[in-house]
Amino acid sequence: MAVIRTVRGDIPPETLGACYAHEHVFCRPPVEDPDLVLDSETAALQELLWFREAGGRALVEMSPMDYGRDVQALYRISLATGVHLIAATGHHKEAFCAPWVQDRSVQELADRFLREILEGIDGTGIRAGVIKAGSSLNRITPNEEKVFRAAAIAHRHTGAPISTHTEAGTMGLEQVALLKSEGVDPGKIIIGHVDRRMDWEYHLALARAGVYLSYDQISKEKYAPDRTRVEFIKRLIQEGYGKQILLGGDMARKSYWPSYRTGGGPGLTYILWRFIPWLRSEGVPEEAIQDLLIHNPARALSIEAPPT
Repeated sequence: MAVIRTVRGDIPPETLGACYAHEHVFCRPPVEDPDLVLDSETAALQELLWFREAGGRALVEMSPMDYGRDVQALYRISLATGVHLIAATGHHKEAFCAPWVQDRSVQELADRFLREILEGIDGTGIRAGVIKAGSSLNRITPNEEKVFRAAAIAHRHTGAPISTHTEAGTMGLEQVALLKSEGVDPGKIIIGHVDRRMDWEYHLALARAGVYLSYDQISKEKYAPDRTRVEFIKRLIQEGYGKQILLGGDMARKSYWPSYRTGGGPGLTYILWRFIPWLRSEGVPEEAIQDLLIHNPARALSIEAPPT
């Protein structure tokens, strides 16, 4: 039986609801920029209540241990708002993962990922539902390669999906090739931040590889205009790849969240209240909209017959 593993326990995929594929809700990453530290449960509660009011029901929280994950805070936030949160095991890119990875073998890393999926994180009993792996700009470093190979082992033993970080959208095809060489089903691979690199042939190649494309920089015009995202998503749907697209905002800064009172920002309601109506106005069918928001995440994030 397929389930989606949330911080409050396993749920049937058909109950997931509208879900963003790549977000950060509560984390304390080891960075000098305080804008990247999302450490207010009060702000998170307010933002997720607005998200729920807009029709949102679930988020994938993509902060692994090296990015300052706090699953107990995620549990409290999920419980208080009713929004399903899916926590990540695995690791981020080299800049964050190196101290955690460099002296460990692939199997040691995989064993930890397995424990976090099957038993719980840091003795909490709160289990991860997705495996993160990341790469650097235009390369996969040796440490990052270890994480990808460990992620593949953990996936093969649990069925948990692998969701990736690509730096500025680079190395997506190389990530796919590496994971496939380790026996990972492309239908359980989510390539992140593809909309940092708005190259149509690149997106088409990823779609043809059978993986999910995570358009998760929506609202960030500094990287690409949302009009181009609308055009690419519409075109992929027309080409028959509409069931391989996921949406998200990667709202990883206080300044992106109105609830932090830093002067505004698009917030977690932007996709539901502004981007989705834009897709509709461009003629994207309602059936395809439901795929983007509900059916695709439910399928991508499901874990088949998980071990008990």
